[in-house]
Amino acid sequence: MTLLLTGYEPFGDHDRNPSAELARRLDGETVADREVVGEVLPVEFDRAGDEMAALLAEHDPDAVVATGLAAGRAAVSVERVGVNVADCAGIPDNAEEVPRNERILTDEAAPAAYFATLPVVEVVAELLDAGVPARVSNTAGTHLCNNILYRTRAQLEAEDRDNVPMGFVHLPLTPEGAAEKARDGEATSGGGVEPSLPLDVQADAIRRTFEVTVGEPEVSS
Repeated sequence: MTLLLTGYEPFGDHDRNPSAELARRLDGETVADREVVGEVLPVEFDRAGDEMAALLAEHDPDAVVATGLAAGRAAVSVERVGVNVADCAGIPDNAEEVPRNERILTDEAAPAAYFATLPVVEVVAELLDAGVPARVSNTAGTHLCNNILYRTRAQLEAEDRDNVPMGFVHLPLTPEGAAEKARDGEATSGGGVEPSLPLDVQADAIRRTFEVTVGEPEVSS
């Protein structure tokens, strides 16, 4: 009985990615009486979906939460939907691929979008009740985060495993990451600093996401 958690490696001008740090930190933990399997996916359009498919086959998880960095967001963002579009929006992946207005699945029968099957609203409500800044997000963008949400949902549907809840959570920068970005910017001249959330708080958010998803929310003491 496992819970699959994925993060992404650093990309673009980010030297660290909290989603990768969380996947490594929570790997092997027990959450809701299940073992968390944490894995870091490549930021590559051609590889990420294939590696996720291999993880699904290997671990047969009870639930899947994929995560990624959304620098500039002030809260944990639980995504509602993934769309059948791959568009790098000017940010190449780590293999220097730059898809523009491409379809993730080109079959004419492929859905335009897949909804996450996590209990999105309930997760956000739980996080807010726990004091974690969180929100429902209606767009995962068109980069790798949207790609893995759409492809994983499609994979589970193709294998008649729609009973496996799956979704995507965008994470803010950590304070260390925000400081690093500010050092590279104009903060010493009065420029802004991007919003951030400590990694411990982000880890709590992911644990609670799994607990709500499998029907066993954490009981606070």
